[in-house]
Amino acid sequence: MSSNNLYSLGLQDHDRLNNELGGGIPRGSIVLIEGDYGAGKSAMSQRFSYGLCETDHSVTLLSTELTIRGFIDQMHSLSYGVEEHLLNERLLFLHADVDSGTRQITAPTDDADDGQRKELLNRLMQAEAMWKADVVIIDTFDAILRNDPTFEALVRQNEERQAALEIISFFRDLVTQGKVVVLTVDPSTVDEDAIGPFRAIADVFMELQMVEVGNDVRRNISVKRFAGMGEQVGDSIGYSVRADAGIVIESRSVA
Repeated sequence: MSSNNLYSLGLQDHDRLNNELGGGIPRGSIVLIEGDYGAGKSAMSQRFSYGLCETDHSVTLLSTELTIRGFIDQMHSLSYGVEEHLLNERLLFLHADVDSGTRQITAPTDDADDGQRKELLNRLMQAEAMWKADVVIIDTFDAILRNDPTFEALVRQNEERQAALEIISFFRDLVTQGKVVVLTVDPSTVDEDAIGPFRAIADVFMELQMVEVGNDVRRNISVKRFAGMGEQVGDSIGYSVRADAGIVIESRSVA
């Protein structure tokens, strides 16, 4: 695939992630990154965000965990200095407050919340500024699903697949415009019927795994699917998350 059809993750002199993933993420794709708690989903989202901005792509990162202050501190700890990208509006950071009673997505232009529980998925899809970027990353998407009252009601009625398909239709409209949507999910927190449709339609599906070897924890990216890849993409990519270095590729093996 031509490099023009890929969004480069950059940082070739910093790590080998872009090369290991074949030169970047294909334009017009839905990317699903799964992993249990502590597997490195947020660190991978932050690496994607920073690298994409460094290669002149615009990014929206929606976090269900970090505030803007926590995000900047976290990025600094990984040696990903994002202030310039934030100031230049190449990177838009949003915090989805799913732990309080208001459950709102906060941005500088938001009106005051009325204190009622919001339908997060509808609010998400109606946030036009969020979807203007080349790449939109939602970390973590399962928290949005679990805290959306409409989705919860459908789950109780065993209709979560239908709800998922409606969300997927919205994402598909976006990727037909050449945009990339990246979703991180902890599969242990949502029902199989809820996450199954997202696995089925993801153009790129990666699972972050952790294996204890003695006193060490080894991390691995298991590439389940990678449609529209550039160069060859390995089935298994070893990596670590290091303070002052961020994501570091440890090894690569092709099955």
